[in-house]
Amino acid sequence: MTRIAVITHEFDRFERRRGPLFRRGNSYMLFGLLEELKRRGHSVRIIPGTSAKPEADIAVLHVDATVTPPEYVEYARAFPFCLNIGAADISKRRVSGAVIGKDDDWLGPVIVKSNLNNLGMREQALNRRSLRAGKPKPFPGVEPIEGYRVYTSLSEVAPAVFDRSDLVVEKFIPEPEPDGFGARFWIFCGERERCTRHVSPQSLVKGDDTIRREPVPVPEELRALRRRLGFDYGKFDFVMHEGRAVLLDANKTPGGARNLSAFLAAGNANLADGFEGLVRQLA
Repeated sequence: MTRIAVITHEFDRFERRRGPLFRRGNSYMLFGLLEELKRRGHSVRIIPGTSAKPEADIAVLHVDATVTPPEYVEYARAFPFCLNIGAADISKRRVSGAVIGKDDDWLGPVIVKSNLNNLGMREQALNRRSLRAGKPKPFPGVEPIEGYRVYTSLSEVAPAVFDRSDLVVEKFIPEPEPDGFGARFWIFCGERERCTRHVSPQSLVKGDDTIRREPVPVPEELRALRRRLGFDYGKFDFVMHEGRAVLLDANKTPGGARNLSAFLAAGNANLADGFEGLVRQLA
């Protein structure tokens, strides 16, 4: 049996009780993976914050923020091995292969996004909870940002946008389909993985509005990028554009779309095999 610790932010709500019977619930993909690992006999401990004694055989750094605060990274180093300790920064400027500047010669459509994951909503939530607890904001300076906006050309983007550190401009390159648009999602844990192409009627392809999907291979350049970004577990969103893979988003705390819950649950055993493979490497 392996003792597994999951390091979360002090004010994150990794595990909640919900429903008429107050069953444990969670919107994170990791929750289902941990349930499978517990079924196999491993023990799991959720550690909110950095004050608990680091007692476990293996840990998962699961702070749901774009940039993991350094004190959490240092705390994670106290464990024999910690997944994703090298993936502390998943900001768009660091991970996206589609970011362009105002002087780029790109002639196609563009999209303006937050540099933070999920529009910085997780940082804002953690800030609010911290203030309610009488503590300072862990992510000062993070302000609400409007949703993504698509422009037909780079020239339509206001020059001031390029001066803002909280925004990025990307090439807007979803894969065109007769019935919509495609994007690819690579989920992995250790050596186990699943890569699927999803098609949506919306140009911003999300799991919630998928109308069909199919398995696709993982491009080798993405495997190299995963190693460089320090990911042991997570999800990469990417597209194929002009014959090459373009990473759009890298998530170290992926959630699960509600309409894909059965699809994701079916992959938990595979990801658990990958997790146990990492454990065996430590033996």
